[in-house]
Amino acid sequence: MSWKVRHQRPVVSARKSPEKLPERLQQYLANGSESVAQPFKGITSDGHTPRALFPIAPTGVPTAPIADAARAFAASLSPEQRARVSFPVDDDAWRRWSNIHPHLMRHGVPLEELTPAQRERGLALLAACFSERGFTTVRDVMKLNEFIGEVTGRWEEYGQWLYWLSLFGTPSATEPWGWQIDGHHLIVNCFVLGDQLVMTPTFLGSEPVHADSGQHAGIRVFEAEESKGFALMHALTPEQRKKASLGLELPVELFTAAFRDNFEMKYEGVRWDELTAPQRDGLLDLIDVYVGRMRPGHAAVRMDEVRRHLEATWFAWIGQDTPDGVFYYRIHSPVILVEFDHQRGIALDNDQPSRDHIHTVVRTPGGNDYGKDLLRQHYARHAHA
Repeated sequence: MSWKVRHQRPVVSARKSPEKLPERLQQYLANGSESVAQPFKGITSDGHTPRALFPIAPTGVPTAPIADAARAFAASLSPEQRARVSFPVDDDAWRRWSNIHPHLMRHGVPLEELTPAQRERGLALLAACFSERGFTTVRDVMKLNEFIGEVTGRWEEYGQWLYWLSLFGTPSATEPWGWQIDGHHLIVNCFVLGDQLVMTPTFLGSEPVHADSGQHAGIRVFEAEESKGFALMHALTPEQRKKASLGLELPVELFTAAFRDNFEMKYEGVRWDELTAPQRDGLLDLIDVYVGRMRPGHAAVRMDEVRRHLEATWFAWIGQDTPDGVFYYRIHSPVILVEFDHQRGIALDNDQPSRDHIHTVVRTPGGNDYGKDLLRQHYARHAHA
């Protein structure tokens, strides 16, 4: 499918939140607020949050470069901007993220309002936490959000810099802190405690996944996520494929997208111990596509964590397994949950799922999204006002 650029950015931006939300968005906002008001439990398989999965322990991977980048970003802001960007480390603003393009629940400072120098310092904070490949994916998602603005002309909704950056707590070598970026098809939550790093929930998506014209022509995202997921499904035997498949009708949205912090998801599909050695290699390779978005040292720590729970790791599939088919898959263990889904058109006009609109999410089950379990343990050890 091809889309041609028809609209150039206006000289004066008309981007603003609608004065009156449509009824469906009012309901979405109400449901989101109700979800955030519920005590955080985390993604579980049965409604019970296990403990001792995520101990406070040294990783040997320094986080000083991340803290330095956060301080440099904060120092570049005006006092008013710094006040808008700053939240307590346990603030519920962590959970007030939303993938959709209308600007609901946004907080912090939008990159679009920053000077080029301030914006570069904000991007440097993101780059300090991602691998080179991961940061490229993040920037490409932002650029494709510009591309869809060029295609549709809906500049009040789409653009490369319509992303809100927030800081939680104070960057420190010993105390908990973190940051969040929130916007259309790009949400990253990063929590830091000592030299430990948690980067979930991370939601990345794009519509379309490829720019064929305009200033960002040639950019494509999620090729590995799509092709390696498909390859793993096809590496299964017919019997395994039947067991992995949960149906043909794709979900409207990822099961653990926005406001699903306490979602209960049972283990389904085909389990690690039912796979052959080559199939296991394929599953690990697929997991590494997502974990490898993190900076290398912490990605290795995360993969070690995943490997300790491989016996309880499951792969499940929904949809078609034909070369041009659309599908959903997930990888689910006690310590990681990955979801991938082909979506119907929102900015574009296809009313059925297609390979031109993809959503992905990575979660940490067991109560450690946003580093919540590490923060709980820290508070249990240290008195805090």
